[in-house]
Amino acid sequence: MKVIVGLGNPGREYAATRHNVGWWLIDHLADVWHFDGWKKEGEAHVTNGTVGGVKVRLVKPQTYMNLSGQALKNYARRPFWSAAKDLLVVVDEVQIPVGRYRIRARGSAGGHNGLKSVEQALGSQEYPRLRIGVGPSEERKGVYGDLADFVLAPFARDEREDVLALLPQLAATVETWLKDGVEKAMTLHNRAPTSEE
Repeated sequence: MKVIVGLGNPGREYAATRHNVGWWLIDHLADVWHFDGWKKEGEAHVTNGTVGGVKVRLVKPQTYMNLSGQALKNYARRPFWSAAKDLLVVVDEVQIPVGRYRIRARGSAGGHNGLKSVEQALGSQEYPRLRIGVGPSEERKGVYGDLADFVLAPFARDEREDVLALLPQLAATVETWLKDGVEKAMTLHNRAPTSEE
């Protein structure tokens, strides 16, 4: 079974924040894939389904961001389950501007508390992650102060629209990962900005 985990914070007050774009994509996937309703499982909400013949579980941890990895402990104990090939973590990334994203096969947490918790739960950095850009545009850099305040703030309207417009492309990236693995997804979907962008 492939497990796709979106990182975010529970509670209505966080729903529209930059830190919760992982949940935005997970909700979008559940919708477009026509998965059944969400159910509580341990410290997460989950929904299951099949995509192109592959069994998939979508997971939204219900702990706060810095404890997100707790939702993965049971999977890590399964004998035939491998985080390197069966897990995709979807997360916000302030170092990538809004409207961009990057999928990677492995790497450090890069200061992200949710990824630190995942790494601690798995005992490894060997798991794919899809980083969705939430960073400020060039013209807005310097407007925001503290990083924690920034990621816990809602998007400006135009930024929110840019993220929502990106969801179908992000879903295509996830589907490539499901069907062909992370290396193929990286080759097809990671791209540098063009000079016009």
